[in-house]
Amino acid sequence: MSETPFYMQGNFKPIETEVSFEELEVIGEVPAALSGHFLRNGPNPTKGDPGHWFFGDGMLHAIRLENGHATSYRNRFIKTPSYLGEEVEMVDANGQMNRYATTANTHIVEHAGKLLALAESAFPVEVTRDLDTVGAVDFDGVLKTSFTAHPKFCNKTGEMLAFGYSFLPPYLTYHRVDAQGKMVQSEAIEVPGSTMMHDFAITENYVIFMDLPLVFKMEEAMAGNMPYVWDDSYGARLGIMPRNGGNADVKWVEIEPCYVVHTLNAFEQDGKIVLDAARYAEFPDVSFNSSPGLMNRWTIDLANSKVTEEILDDRNCDFPRLDPRLEGLHNRFGYSTEFADGPGLEMKQLIKYDLDARKTETHDFGEGVAPGEGVFAGVAPDCGEDEGFILVMTCDEGRQQSELQILDAQNFAGDPVARVQMPQRVPVGFHGNWAPDVR
Repeated sequence: MSETPFYMQGNFKPIETEVSFEELEVIGEVPAALSGHFLRNGPNPTKGDPGHWFFGDGMLHAIRLENGHATSYRNRFIKTPSYLGEEVEMVDANGQMNRYATTANTHIVEHAGKLLALAESAFPVEVTRDLDTVGAVDFDGVLKTSFTAHPKFCNKTGEMLAFGYSFLPPYLTYHRVDAQGKMVQSEAIEVPGSTMMHDFAITENYVIFMDLPLVFKMEEAMAGNMPYVWDDSYGARLGIMPRNGGNADVKWVEIEPCYVVHTLNAFEQDGKIVLDAARYAEFPDVSFNSSPGLMNRWTIDLANSKVTEEILDDRNCDFPRLDPRLEGLHNRFGYSTEFADGPGLEMKQLIKYDLDARKTETHDFGEGVAPGEGVFAGVAPDCGEDEGFILVMTCDEGRQQSELQILDAQNFAGDPVARVQMPQRVPVGFHGNWAPDVR
């Protein structure tokens, strides 16, 4: 009998129940400045081991913060066709991908008044603030491809910028959605083959595609395995394109082979593009036994088609985040989750980067407490970059107790200002967001 995989036990073990609770217990005091919802998405398998951490059914969790209280918690499965037990074919009779076939388990974002649950193989799925499933979103039929779980948002134009990748041509498609939620551009981008492009980056004027050597293999897909595998021969490159440009405008620059699951941010500085991300020498295997993810900086000189690389921090990290108002602009601060080395995923602590001063701080949650992704929430729409809080879901495996911990961003290593006690364990998940009442 095979060993139970890490994502089916301990802090990762799925839960079965959907619940709703009012007035949660709080140790400390919820900051009065925080009024909104903390939303978290993640895989929660309902039919046994799905074969990979990435493949479980999507479950959303929402904690309402208001007037210094944690007024409610609820969790809901995303009611996708596969969750509902409907017959789902990934490829239709015409050989086209079924973009309604999704777990919607990776991220949740807000744009143009809609909450969208995302998984990169399919259409977004709209949900309400009560986490009821509305249904798939194809932007009035304009969206024909998949849609990344990591769209980027421009705070100047209100646009949502995204892409989709596929194992069928076109392998890569760029999407641009205006502030009102209308998809105004959907453009095929030429790449040599089908690679797993999980994330990308934007600056004020450009988008940056990451064409890296994690390549689709049909034999793996047919065997029910992770269909994207490492292929040294593919090479690695970054594609820089004006945000309103098209395929003919992409400028490709070669980089050392690597894989990036998540970017922190990118921005323009002194005529160059700076890109910060967690860099792996190779993509982790199904047990997440791999080289560490190191916070890395690429500086791209477009005029000379040259790229320099430097390691910013030598700790194993991922889930990088920043103040979302600075996406695509210069950011001084960033945050990530530190992982233990070796197989599986053991979350250790949070890291805060002062990228200008090249300094770091850490927040240690104590023995046996695993933190997830740290999400920044500002004290006001016009506050300074570091004026706010880090919201992070934690789980104490020994006590089987989950908490939403609220850290003061300016006293990062200090005690949490509040620890909201979850009425049930919240399994380790993927990504989330702070959805404030006032933007």
